[in-house]
Amino acid sequence: MPRTTQLTVSLASRPGVLAQLATTLADAGVNITSLSADAVSGRGKIRLIVNNPAKARRALRKAKYRVSEEPAYVVRMRNKPGSLARVTGKLAKARVNIKSAYATTAGRGAAVVITVGSNAKARKILR
Repeated sequence: MPRTTQLTVSLASRPGVLAQLATTLADAGVNITSLSADAVSGRGKIRLIVNNPAKARRALRKAKYRVSEEPAYVVRMRNKPGSLARVTGKLAKARVNIKSAYATTAGRGAAVVITVGSNAKARKILR
């Protein structure tokens, strides 16, 4: 289970914002490998996993984006009923709070990006 860095960008929710953000990263040569976006009350939050977090952070800050970062885990699992329940159940049993999660499936496999409240516990559980 790879540990990575998740970047979170907070911005206004309006047309073209995601396109502009993606262009900023593309122009810096940064590849987006995972993305989650949502909006509440006119504000958007975009969570990203990229191939080069340091380069992405520099490009985003240079473009005046407010960006934060935190450790995240990319958990690969089989694409079948119960796979997510087993992983999240282990975290719950250890009383590890899941702060964010998003997933994708492709064929037989699935990948879930998870951020947690206790990285030390999560590291042991998600091996």
